[in-house]
Amino acid sequence: MRRRRIATLVVAAGTALVVAASASAHAHVSPPVVQAKSSYLFALAVPTEKESLTTTKIEMTPPKGFGIDSFVAAPGWKRSVQQTGSGDNAVVTKVTWEGGHVPTGEDATFQFLAGTDASKSYTFDVRQTYSDGSVVDWSGPESSDTPAPAVEAKSSLGGGGGTSTLAIVALIVGALGLVVGIVALVAKQGGRTIA
Repeated sequence: MRRRRIATLVVAAGTALVVAASASAHAHVSPPVVQAKSSYLFALAVPTEKESLTTTKIEMTPPKGFGIDSFVAAPGWKRSVQQTGSGDNAVVTKVTWEGGHVPTGEDATFQFLAGTDASKSYTFDVRQTYSDGSVVDWSGPESSDTPAPAVEAKSSLGGGGGTSTLAIVALIVGALGLVVGIVALVAKQGGRTIA
C-alpha cells in the first residue's frame, strides 16, 4: 500500500515537471537574471524532445566574461573541461558532459558556481547529442525553435525583481531533488516492503 502511494507521488511529481518543462521546452541557464560581479549557483537544463531517444552528450561554451569557478557532480555523466590559463587565472572555454542517458520528456541538468564580470546579457552555445547521433545546436535567436540560453546580469536587482525568479528556480530544483530521492528510495527498496 505504501509503495503504491510513493509510486503515485513519483508519477504526479514527474508529470508536473514534464508539463512545466514542455511549456517552454528549450535549453535554459538559470537563474536567468543575476546581479553582476556576484557568484551564483547556475543550472543548465537541456530537454530531451525526440521520441524514443536519449540525450547522451551536452557541450556548453560559456560566453566571455562569464567565469565558472567550480562544478557540481552530475552522477552518471563524465565531465571534461577545456580552459585557458591555470590556477586563479583559469578561464573555462568549453564543458562537455557525456555518458548519460536522459529519456524523452526529461531534462539533462548540470550545475556550476559562476559569476559575471559586467552588467550585460550573456549568451551560451549549447550542443546536444542524441543516442542516434543527431545533434541540436541551441544557439539560435530567442524567436527560433532552438534559442541559445541567456543570462542577464544587472548592476542591481532593485526592489527584489530577481527574488521571484530565484524562488521559482529553487522550487524547480527542489522538486527535481524530491523526485530523484523518491525514485532512489523506491529502487533501493527493491522487493522489500517499506515499513
